[in-house]
Amino acid sequence: MASLYYSYVFSLALLGSLLASPVLCLAHHNNEKKHNVALFAFGDSLFDPGNNNYINTTTLLQANFWPYGESFFKDPTGRFCDGRIVPDFIAEFAKLPLIPGYFQAEQGGGFVNGVNFASGGAGSLPETYSGLVIDLKKQVQYFKNVAKQLKGKLGEKDSNKLLSSAVYMICIGSNDYLGPFITNSTILNTYTHEEYVDMVIGNIINAIKEIYMEGGRKFVIYSVSPLGCIPFSRALKLQQTNRTGCFKELQVLTEMHNKALPRKLINLEKTLQEFKYSYFDFFTAVNNAIDHPSRYGLKEAKTACCGSGPYRGLPSCGGERRQFKEYELCKDVGDYLFFDFVHPTEKFNQLTATLLWNGDPNFVRPYSVKSFFEHF
Repeated sequence: MASLYYSYVFSLALLGSLLASPVLCLAHHNNEKKHNVALFAFGDSLFDPGNNNYINTTTLLQANFWPYGESFFKDPTGRFCDGRIVPDFIAEFAKLPLIPGYFQAEQGGGFVNGVNFASGGAGSLPETYSGLVIDLKKQVQYFKNVAKQLKGKLGEKDSNKLLSSAVYMICIGSNDYLGPFITNSTILNTYTHEEYVDMVIGNIINAIKEIYMEGGRKFVIYSVSPLGCIPFSRALKLQQTNRTGCFKELQVLTEMHNKALPRKLINLEKTLQEFKYSYFDFFTAVNNAIDHPSRYGLKEAKTACCGSGPYRGLPSCGGERRQFKEYELCKDVGDYLFFDFVHPTEKFNQLTATLLWNGDPNFVRPYSVKSFFEHF
């Protein structure tokens, strides 16, 4: 167990069904006062575009080394993937450029198309990997800094219009649940499971309210995926119990989270004027892909493409930059759901983004992401 102490740091994601290519014509801004519908992203490693490259953290919380990035960028960017992540695809569908990470945008001075604040390993609780990540509260503070700069650059009227028309994507919570199991934390003994889930969701709701106070109206919110069934959790269970399968207690926590979060969003819609949301049932979507990989053009949904150990579930992808120096790399990443011990392949990220964009009613409700860029 000690060898796995620092192993899990990020979060995850995936799934979908590849649908028709979206078409959306948006005017390109010819000057600073004309803008597209901007995209702002908050969250963990599923959304991190490389923000952790700029903070003082461990290499285990970074992905700025090969083979990350191999499928699309050819060089590592800090994305925890072989290629693009979901916000990259949503930006593409919306005819936006790649949305820069906060530190990149600061250096380039470009905020009008949006900013990505996500940080690998981040949670909604500030205690989750404290000091090594940009937690959700800090991400929201960075967003407030951006809102202030936009007001100074565009003026009150145009900055308010940009912020109110923008789309806000949030994917957070996974690390809050995985962390206690990985670090031998006693926090789950301090609180009941219900109390702990309430704290995690409470911080997510508070973040949404703070963004709303700055003008945000359209939100895309991820559920937590089936954390007990990712390659890392399968390897952890096998090491602890010598049995294969999903890690049950983690599954129970994620199911509790995913039952409570939609109810909170419904309440927000009732109490916050003009608040609209698209909830992505990530848990069900990922489970379906794990159970029926061939339906999504996959051959392997339990073992990762890159890693070592059972299910390639040890955090060894990248070798010299990881705790475990040796690793295996699959021949065809397109056959796999997971790229490494927790993160999906670019192929799955594209499937997920397409699912979100088109708003498959089996997984996305009540609005498609596409409608947020076209209407309201």
